Amino acid sequence: MPAEQLSRVCQFLVQLFLKFCVFSTLWVRKVIAPSRKRHERSTQKLSSQKSSFLKEYGDDYGYQDGPISVDELRSKEFARLQGSVYLDHAGTTLYAENQLKSVLLEFSTRLYGNPHSQSESSTLSSSIVKAARAQVLASCNASAEEYSCVFTSGATAALKLVGETFPWTNESQYMYTTENHNSVLGIREYALDLGATVTPVDIFPSSSKLSGESGSEEFDVRKRSSQVRGPSGTSSDHISSRGHAVYNLFAFPHECNFSGAKFDLGLVSYVQEGRHTHFQRGQWLVLLDAAKGCSTSPPDLRKFPADFVAISFYKIFGYPTGLGALLVRKGASELMKKKYFGGGTVAVSIADEDFVQRRLNVEERLEDGTISFLSIAALRHGFTVLSQLNMAAIRRHTGSLTGYTASKLDAFRHYNGLQVCTLYGNHASKMKKNYCDPHSDQGPIIAFNMKRADGSWIGSREVEKLASLRRIHLRTGCFCNPGACAKYLGLSSNDMKENFEAGHVCWDDNDVINGRPTGAVRVSFGYMSTFEDCSSFLDLISTYFVERYNSKTAPLKEKDVNCLFSVVSNSFVETKPSGGSTVSLQSIIVYPIKSCAGFTAKSWPLGDCGLLYDRDWLIKSTSGEVLTQKKCPSMWSIKTHIDLETGILHVEAPNMKGGIDIPLNNVANCEPSSNVTLCSNPVGANQCGLDADRWFSEALETPCSLVKRDVKSRFIKPRRSTIGSGDKKVFEEEETELSFANEGQILLVSQSSVDNLNSRLVASTSQRDYERNREVRSDKQHFQVDVKRFRPNLVVVGSEAYDEDLWDTLAIGDEQFKVRGGCNRCTMVNIDQSSGKREALSEPLATLASYRRFKGQINFGILIEQARHCTDRRLSSKEDETSKDSNVDSDILKRSHNRLVHVGQRVRVVQTLTN
Repeated sequence: MPAEQLSRVCQFLVQLFLKFCVFSTLWVRKVIAPSRKRHERSTQKLSSQKSSFLKEYGDDYGYQDGPISVDELRSKEFARLQGSVYLDHAGTTLYAENQLKSVLLEFSTRLYGNPHSQSESSTLSSSIVKAARAQVLASCNASAEEYSCVFTSGATAALKLVGETFPWTNESQYMYTTENHNSVLGIREYALDLGATVTPVDIFPSSSKLSGESGSEEFDVRKRSSQVRGPSGTSSDHISSRGHAVYNLFAFPHECNFSGAKFDLGLVSYVQEGRHTHFQRGQWLVLLDAAKGCSTSPPDLRKFPADFVAISFYKIFGYPTGLGALLVRKGASELMKKKYFGGGTVAVSIADEDFVQRRLNVEERLEDGTISFLSIAALRHGFTVLSQLNMAAIRRHTGSLTGYTASKLDAFRHYNGLQVCTLYGNHASKMKKNYCDPHSDQGPIIAFNMKRADGSWIGSREVEKLASLRRIHLRTGCFCNPGACAKYLGLSSNDMKENFEAGHVCWDDNDVINGRPTGAVRVSFGYMSTFEDCSSFLDLISTYFVERYNSKTAPLKEKDVNCLFSVVSNSFVETKPSGGSTVSLQSIIVYPIKSCAGFTAKSWPLGDCGLLYDRDWLIKSTSGEVLTQKKCPSMWSIKTHIDLETGILHVEAPNMKGGIDIPLNNVANCEPSSNVTLCSNPVGANQCGLDADRWFSEALETPCSLVKRDVKSRFIKPRRSTIGSGDKKVFEEEETELSFANEGQILLVSQSSVDNLNSRLVASTSQRDYERNREVRSDKQHFQVDVKRFRPNLVVVGSEAYDEDLWDTLAIGDEQFKVRGGCNRCTMVNIDQSSGKREALSEPLATLASYRRFKGQINFGILIEQARHCTDRRLSSKEDETSKDSNVDSDILKRSHNRLVHVGQRVRVVQTLTN
């Protein structure tokens, strides 16, 4: 190589090296150093908080005197929790790894047969079951001489068994505390059906209550309206008590699964002695729902001998599920009258004669069929785990976490002094260490709601969604406890009925109705919960829900403050974007089939629902459920393209040898499709034929059908009002026709906003890398998203980031549009549209939630609709029928040819003025 050429190469390499050095230095200063400092500050803060916590609760937290600390327990037995925070132990606690390994080892080395047989393997099963019954009784300090353990499929089945076998008569009373699970409330159906009187009650400590031994307690039992079901319309005749003894039942929970409030077990003898009511006819028996309480504070049945006790094992040690028990006191078991008899419950029965003799043993008489003997065999391994820690230590451990977290939640304040959290249960009266006391009246549950700084309630589902972005597992709603829910939220029976009539049902998203919450947020702790779990949860609340400044008076930064949607101007002035540059249309994307891949176009016609044919088709399951990428991730791979000239929708999939062509104008040949529901509302749709169904079923590897939108079958009401227009035709507030899109006709996203998000993602993911002790990635490797992640129809350039939040109307070419509002984002944006991969870090939604959340929504992009509602272009009913028979799609296409949007067109923006 010539010397001159070698010299140039050397100079180039030197320059390249210097540039690399400069880049590396900038990278360290801009990304790595800030991330390291944030991580160090975060670590120091956590360390300081834990030190304060241990000063207060160190004697109770972490099993310091046990064979293993909670930190060792977590790393050894619950490694699967790495990166997750599990706070739903009231729903189910978690099984330990060695617990499950021991179960599987036993099953793989021992031979268990049906306990109803007499073989050696069956005898082994019977002995295991007998030992399990004794172990269950011992866990509640109950003797086998006094109690029987009847295995059921769960606590609900145990409660149901009491209801269907109790000797109800028309003089019987069934009382239950309003703070009870639905499974306890359901017993009233048996009672009412057989003529008994049903009365809900509230329990309060009496002003004259004495402390001391069981039997000295006094309670204030306040009855609500009694209910009696008349003889007419019942499924069976009422049973008269004439000539028979009368038995009454009183039911209450050991620990309320809604709030964690614990009932004084002195109530057991108080009720059995009939001191709770003036109604003296008959004997009172007590049903104790211990499903929740047994996980940390099992009842002492020698001291508080309830007649019936319901237990659920997965709530105690996570596995097995589908197994519970009913502990029955000897005297009460003799009263249980069962109609149905199944295998194993009879001494003799005759097939062709009404003759049967039931077994005398209580367990055998009440356990229909073959019991779940393998699940029962697994119980001892769960009890072994808990016995190593002991229940008293578990109670103190979970109590310390409850006390600390409750006090921190109670202390949160907004910038204006308004309290953030409203806690339910017995938290308000607690001293700092009373949570760990064996006589504490509060279990390891914190149920609460939150208010914004303006006093409005924050919906519980909003909290749950944001928690899921941080992999925090908690629960929201009423937790199947309508009485406690109504009590703590201040809801009357009429309120709950009105909420139901307004569309609210269990597990839906209607978390605030008429300005009031319909449910609550619940966190609950288990024996493997840690301080770090509490800290992560409290950080979630502090970050997302505690307002530290007034957003109305704080200075705007980077135009990315939470969406500003309040319109206060009475006039409209066309302005340029804040940067002074011209906004233009960068790309057009059409998605013919909902949740499948779209295609780009240089120009595209507008229809009555937005872009022509956009989301005009969807794929539904055999049950009518609309399939999306959230439930069927492989939909990303379905590629689509429309040829307007040939009138064909071309569809391809990578796992199919050939594609399929769907005519655009096949409406006349389609059969109407039934049971299609979109966004909780039925929509009109037409089948696209068996060939299409078979193709999509094979491509997605699930039975499904392709359906096409029925024209004018779906309209949506205006969501965002427009003020001050002088052109009523342009801004008339009529319903807008909608395709199979969720909320708006057209979704518009700004490239500048995507770029701004990516700059934030660099910082947020670098911080996570440090927190997880991983090496910070280089810029090229860093997590970034492209605009397709947001599935927009229109992408604009030239505006500053988030300028679109303030747009009210805009014009693209000759077509005018009005803004419907922000696009509320869900986990769909965490799916990479080029691979179908769901991001493990919940990005970019987690970062968006940190700065784009407004009134429960995480907004990114805007929904727009055509401002000129072309009533003259809408078909009359008569024309509609004619078009349907001839070719309605062709007619729409002809009418759309003169209404086009083109890439490169200028976007003229009219902004609203906000304060």
